[in-house]
Amino acid sequence: MTECLTSIQYGLNKLNKKDFLLKMTTSKRILYIEDDHEIGSWVKDDLEGRGYAIEWLYTGDNAAAKVHQADIVILDVMLPGLDGFTVGQRLKKESPSTPILMLSARTSVEDKLQGLHFADDYLTKPFHPEELAARLEVLLRRQGSAGNSGSAGITGSSGINGGSRMIGGGTSREVKLGHITVNLDHNTLLDHRTDSEIILTGKQHHILMYFLQHSNRILTKEQIYEAVWGESFMEGDKTLMVHIRHLREKIELDPSDPVIIETIRGLGYRVKQ
Repeated sequence: MTECLTSIQYGLNKLNKKDFLLKMTTSKRILYIEDDHEIGSWVKDDLEGRGYAIEWLYTGDNAAAKVHQADIVILDVMLPGLDGFTVGQRLKKESPSTPILMLSARTSVEDKLQGLHFADDYLTKPFHPEELAARLEVLLRRQGSAGNSGSAGITGSSGINGGSRMIGGGTSREVKLGHITVNLDHNTLLDHRTDSEIILTGKQHHILMYFLQHSNRILTKEQIYEAVWGESFMEGDKTLMVHIRHLREKIELDPSDPVIIETIRGLGYRVKQ
């Protein structure tokens, strides 16, 4: 904890009054859920110094009522009452488009994978405030580009074609993928077997939209990763594979034998329409 607080104090010292006033003009709203008062105070002060507006909750009991007013959520795992994994899943169901960053001292691969099943990023303690700020900026930037992909990015020459189905003369654009329908205007997925909505994380939604923008084309891991994460792909990185596995678990009838997101051995992936 001392190392974590020292790092945050370093970040606070780097911010001067001019930076604070400039950043405040474009403040984003963060719903911050953390029960540790000492760490919570440091994080809150640091992020407010960077221009963010913070609503800090000590438990996740009432978080679902607050999430619609937030641009992004920072969520600790070890909370009193409902744990962060449970709270996070409820928040993502309540507001699928709001990015969630998990912040936890739990560093095992199993915990990270459990968190990334619904969350958009996972940062372990101790952490440097500059890294937290950078990750928040990436998630918010990605959220903006994913929101735009439903309109501007879909209609170009690499947009949805072939088996796509436009409903109501283009006023409600939908794409049929087997047993699911993707509504491009509302960024929702409907499972016709159960007549229920499929809730995706921000990254899962971004990956699916990228596939739909390039339907019937084989996409390499490098292409997908660099489009979704905005950084160069490193050979051996399993991040994309994990996210596609979780995405398949939500949209495929049989994730072990996928028909919506095909694996093209030795080349990459493809979504056919």
